[in-house]
Amino acid sequence: MIDRNQILKNAPNPKPPIHGTEPLALATNEDSIMDRRRFGGLMLGGSLAVSACSNKALSSKRVLYSTDSLPNGYPTVEAVRAMGTFLHEKTNGRLGVKIYPGGQLGSEGSTLEIAMFGGLDMTRTFSAALNNIAPLTKLFSLPFLFRSTEHQRNVADGDIGNTILESLEAFGLRGLAIYDTGGRGFYTTETPIPHPSALKGQKIRVPNSDIFLATMRALGANPTPMNFSEVYQGLVQNVIDGAENNWPSYISTRHYEVAPFYSETGHFRTPDILIMSLRTWNSFSKEDQDLIMEAARHSVGVMRSLWDARVDVSKKTLIEHGGSILTDIDSAPFRALMEPVYKQFVTPELKPFLTRIDRIAEQGT
Repeated sequence: MIDRNQILKNAPNPKPPIHGTEPLALATNEDSIMDRRRFGGLMLGGSLAVSACSNKALSSKRVLYSTDSLPNGYPTVEAVRAMGTFLHEKTNGRLGVKIYPGGQLGSEGSTLEIAMFGGLDMTRTFSAALNNIAPLTKLFSLPFLFRSTEHQRNVADGDIGNTILESLEAFGLRGLAIYDTGGRGFYTTETPIPHPSALKGQKIRVPNSDIFLATMRALGANPTPMNFSEVYQGLVQNVIDGAENNWPSYISTRHYEVAPFYSETGHFRTPDILIMSLRTWNSFSKEDQDLIMEAARHSVGVMRSLWDARVDVSKKTLIEHGGSILTDIDSAPFRALMEPVYKQFVTPELKPFLTRIDRIAEQGT
């Protein structure tokens, strides 16, 4: 039996949202102004002023400035760092990447906007942040879209993934890579979730997102929007019965201490996208653009390897602390309840992609 009073006494201090916990929005004008000022010194130095670089000879050295709201050591940060090493080695030091992790240059929303205006070379963003900008990115936010991690990676690495990356050009961005971040699962205080019926009446914390709310309601749960920093106390005080997230977020926030039942439903598999300012992209020769894409593909392999290792460690941590993992869950009963969600959120533009994604799952390639 969980001693909730003792746990609450030792609860961690509230922390800002861990990656993938909240859908993101573009910054306010005030935020954007402040974050542009942070870039002032760099821009005055000419490193981010890509127009000054576009007329230089190919032999000139060029540093691409990239940002990530996540800390050093996180798989996406290390993937971009590996991309820089790849470019440096392939060009004998002519091209490289300088990354600013941990939100040093602003929030994901503000750096995304700055990249759209050409004030930043690259940034990594949760793909949901692009949903209100680039319509095709909404595809990746649909529940139970992918059957497995392998299915998602096959889609991301194929024509559909390339189409979505290229579609960003109409909005001042060039998509470089899709970083899949695993499936989200339910974690609960009292019982696992083998079937949608187990969610009936359960108060499940979700981000304040229309598609998250609609999905939980369709599954029979009582969705409870809540700031991510409040989830630990909410679980202890029985304000909520559970929450949902990916493995690294679940473990790094110590939510497993109070919600020890993790069910691998994979209801959302919303990835990250590494994007480049279109202004920066267009300043490169075709040969360098091809090299940058090759480096980005290399970074995907690095990211996946690091992510998979982190998931493995997370699972071991839960088991070592007496928790339980429910795997091999039949997704069919969950998927059968998604018709109203898809009816609400799938536009005519997205419908053809759904058929192709289902076909990829059936073929296994």
